[in-house]
Amino acid sequence: QVQLVESGGGLVQTGGSLRLSCTASGRTYAMGWFRQAPGKEREFVAAISWTSRFTISADSVKGRFTISRDNALNTVYLQMNSLKPEDTAAYYCAGRPSSVVSREYREYDYWGQGTQVTVFS
Repeated sequence: QVQLVESGGGLVQTGGSLRLSCTASGRTYAMGWFRQAPGKEREFVAAISWTSRFTISADSVKGRFTISRDNALNTVYLQMNSLKPEDTAAYYCAGRPSSVVSREYREYDYWGQGTQVTVFS
């Protein structure tokens, strides 16, 4: 069982930036970030393949968020710029034993505990 640990969340003003990190205890293939705000369903944010050749992201974050990874460190990152209050949520890192990126949270087998991001205006 692969363990995922997120870090980097916090409180930031509208327009600010944060970088989330997720370190895995073992090898994963496709990795993704999801978020969930109170009272809402878990929402796909971005995903990346093992080689970083393929990345996908939600329309709501395109041009503002960038997913990347460093396989030597078993770490995936989410650089978040131009943050908005509607980005406020708990952010979860996820991994799956497949090289195919996916927007579907049900297709991910490994999950972190989440890190809170709060954007205030």
